Order: sequence, then C-alpha cells, then structure tokens
Amino acid sequence: MSECPHVLDLPRPEPAQLSDTCPECLKDGTHPVQLRICLTCGHVGCCDSSAGRHATRHSEASGHPVIRTLEPGESWRWCFADGSIV
Repeated sequence: MSECPHVLDLPRPEPAQLSDTCPECLKDGTHPVQLRICLTCGHVGCCDSSAGRHATRHSEASGHPVIRTLEPGESWRWCFADGSIV
C-alpha cells in the first residue's frame, strides 16, 4: 500500500465513527454486507456488495475520497479518486 495525495490531506486523528451501521441501509430496510468509514467525516456506509452501495454514494455526493474498512481483522483503505488501495 502506498500513500496517495488524498491520504495526506485527511484529518488526523481519524474522525470518529458516526454510527455503528449504515444509516441509509436502516432507512431503506436493507442490510449491509460489510461496512466502510469515510476518513474525512466518519460517515459509515455499506460496501459495493451491498444493495445500496452507500459508501460509494457518499463519496460521490461529498467528494470525500478515502474510506477504510470497518471489518474485524482488516485495515485496508481505498481511495475513490485514485481507484486504488492506499
């Protein structure tokens, strides 16, 4: 994994998680497959394998580029702007 310019612009420390699950999935009555956290604002959204793809939708609407997995035992980050793991 490498640092991208978007990672360098992220707030430090990492923002607090705003919820324990995807609020959009709760509203829609769907269930997230896996969860992601926005590293700009702390929004929690579901992964692209979930029906709503809410983490991706959040990035598209907000322009926030980098997410991190919230899955136990995983620590990878994804940059939507670069389309790569960072």
